[in-house]
Amino acid sequence: MFGQWRSVAKEAVDRALIMAEFCCFLHVIPNYLCSSTIVHGPSMLPTLNLTGDVVIAEHVSHRLGKISRGDLVLVCSPQNPRKIVTKRVVGMEGDTVSFFLDPNFGDRYRTAVVPKGHVWIQGDNVYASNDSRYFGPVPYGLIQGKVFFRMFFAIDVQRQKMKLDSQFQFLFPSEGSQTISFGDDFG
Repeated sequence: MFGQWRSVAKEAVDRALIMAEFCCFLHVIPNYLCSSTIVHGPSMLPTLNLTGDVVIAEHVSHRLGKISRGDLVLVCSPQNPRKIVTKRVVGMEGDTVSFFLDPNFGDRYRTAVVPKGHVWIQGDNVYASNDSRYFGPVPYGLIQGKVFFRMFFAIDVQRQKMKLDSQFQFLFPSEGSQTISFGDDFG
C-alpha cells in the first residue's frame, strides 16, 4: 500500500522538478541570454523599417561591458521607464559629442562630454528621433541588450501577384552586415 503512494509521490516530485526547470528556462533565456522584439517607428530609418522589424538582442555584452560605438542597443527610455527604445551608441564615457540642437531648423550645434558610466545614444534618423540630444547621456545600466539580428518582411503587389520577400540581417557594425534574402510567390 505504501509502495503505491511512494511511487505516485515520486512521480509527482519528478514532474514538479521538470516543471520548475522549464519555468527557470523560460525566465533565463529572454532575461539573461537573448530575446526578440518588434521595433517600429521612424527614429532608426533607414536601418530599421518604419512599419516594424523583428530584432533579436543578446543580453550578455552589456553586462560584460562589451558595448561600443556603432552598436544598436535596446535601452530603457529615461523619459518613460516602461518603454524600451532601440538606438545606436554614438559616444562612450569620456567622449566629446557634437550634435545639432534641431536638425530641421538651422545649423546651431552643441558639444557635450559623456560622463563616466553613461553612453550617448541617437537614432539613425536625426530628424525624427527622441534621443540623447533631448534627454542627455543615458546611464549604462539602462541598456537592456545589444541587437545582433533583424528580420523584416516586405509585401510587393504587382500585376495582381503578391510576392513576400523576407530578409534576415546579422548586424555587426565593425564588420559590416550580412543579409540573407529569400522570396515566395503567391498568386
